[in-house]
Amino acid sequence: MNEKKKFDLEDRLIDFAVLIIKLVESLPNTKSANHLGGQLLRSGTSPSLNYGEAKAGESKNDFVHKMKVCLKELRESYNCLKIIHRAKILDDEKFVLDLIKECNELISIFVASILTATK
Repeated sequence: MNEKKKFDLEDRLIDFAVLIIKLVESLPNTKSANHLGGQLLRSGTSPSLNYGEAKAGESKNDFVHKMKVCLKELRESYNCLKIIHRAKILDDEKFVLDLIKECNELISIFVASILTATK
């Protein structure tokens, strides 16, 4: 993970997606790892793509809806990462724990942003 925290959410989401790709590429070639890896690849890269759409939202409601899609995908990624960690599918425990932490922070940012946008 970057030692210096990024405050540009779009860049942070792109960095998260890149790390997800690296994690998935390093998973072993087993049924469970392939299944979880496919899920994580989709859900972990989706927020950066959907956030770009949210920034171009046609209305406040459209923006909030797309932000909620990002949040949903982040929560799915969080659970998938926790499964990978608890099942000890990847040997690099620190890498998985760092990703879980970053995902949790991104979830918090999206929850706060959605609450602010709906007020």
